[in-house]
Amino acid sequence: MSTQTVEQAMLTLGENARQASRELMRAPGSAKTRALLAMADAIADRRKTLQEANRQDVEAARANALDAAMLDRLTLSERSLDLMIEGLRQVAALPDPVGSLGPTAIRPNGMRVAQMRVPLGVIGIIYESRPNVTIDAAALCLKSGNAAILRGGSEALRSNLALAEVVRDGLRAAGLPEHAVQVVETADRAAVGKLITMTEHIDVIVPRGGKGLISRMAAEARVPLIKHLDGNCHVYIDAAADPEKAHGIAYNAKTYRYGVCGSMETLLVNAAVAVSILPRLAAALLAHGVELRGCERTRELVPQARPATEEDWATEYLGPILAVRVVDTLDEAIAHIARWGSGHTDAIVTEDLGAAQRFQREVDSASVYVNLPTVFADGYEYGLGSEIGISTNRLHARGPVGLEGLTTYKWVLTGDGQLRG
Repeated sequence: MSTQTVEQAMLTLGENARQASRELMRAPGSAKTRALLAMADAIADRRKTLQEANRQDVEAARANALDAAMLDRLTLSERSLDLMIEGLRQVAALPDPVGSLGPTAIRPNGMRVAQMRVPLGVIGIIYESRPNVTIDAAALCLKSGNAAILRGGSEALRSNLALAEVVRDGLRAAGLPEHAVQVVETADRAAVGKLITMTEHIDVIVPRGGKGLISRMAAEARVPLIKHLDGNCHVYIDAAADPEKAHGIAYNAKTYRYGVCGSMETLLVNAAVAVSILPRLAAALLAHGVELRGCERTRELVPQARPATEEDWATEYLGPILAVRVVDTLDEAIAHIARWGSGHTDAIVTEDLGAAQRFQREVDSASVYVNLPTVFADGYEYGLGSEIGISTNRLHARGPVGLEGLTTYKWVLTGDGQLRG
């Protein structure tokens, strides 16, 4: 497909999406719910078809030497399909944010002033590897009244096109416009270049992927971004940590799944408890196949650890590698996170309420946990049904972006003939 043909195809998608967004503005919540439930039923009925399409993608990705983390994200297991179904049903059950009113203020002249939740409009979503994003994005955009144009990675094209059929059938079943959710059917990179500059048709772009993708979006996009930077997540084991709790949390934070953006990439351990906690924890991680890279004090306690460099403190591994540092104080841990963290998700393990409160107040990340592993960084776990991504922006949304993050507001005023004097 020529560049000119790709650009025309993208313009057509944009025009169709803009028209669909206007129709969605007046769609009743009951229709959106019916569409989502029909999609869930369709996934349950078409498991074999979806997994066959995904199997072809995975085989091609292996042949192209895609790394283990990307393969993990690409694969649609039975559990992945179950989570898609559950996510659709959970989003369907959530309150429809569109048209909801915030608190109403009555002005001295009797005017009523409030904010009404409204859709953003048309959302372009660019993502790599994860075919489940096709369903998560479709569900959240539809429920929040937005039209969506979805551009997945070339490695997942067969899976995404099969899931697009599921989405279209759900929209048809509910009498909603089929163009409310459209999947870009070409792997040509020119499609992305066009999508991120179509300001007349697209209101916001949500990129989900690695640093290379995000860097390109930041440099080239003319449409506003809700961006997800890398997840360089930390767990800090405080001097007042419960040893058993600390062991379980840190182990789970690294070994639950290496490829998720909430996976712990750096472990910080207070020197007061390092001798009693770190050797046992390191042994468990090493036995699980995790390579450790530590500071000098870490290596004194864990000789198997390789020396850590500054690059290790800055890296999101998305694999079986963990950087480990022994620190003397809570202040030192917070300073390390401020210097090297990506503002995604960070956690403290402590029984000291004051330390917990300081950590949550002073660590400037989208999500900050006390006595929980960072792998809870997921919209499903937050009760959002699913998420469009995890934003490390401060504006317009931060953390897991669910329904409310995909809406904005307008001011609505109601009067009875008042005049301004």
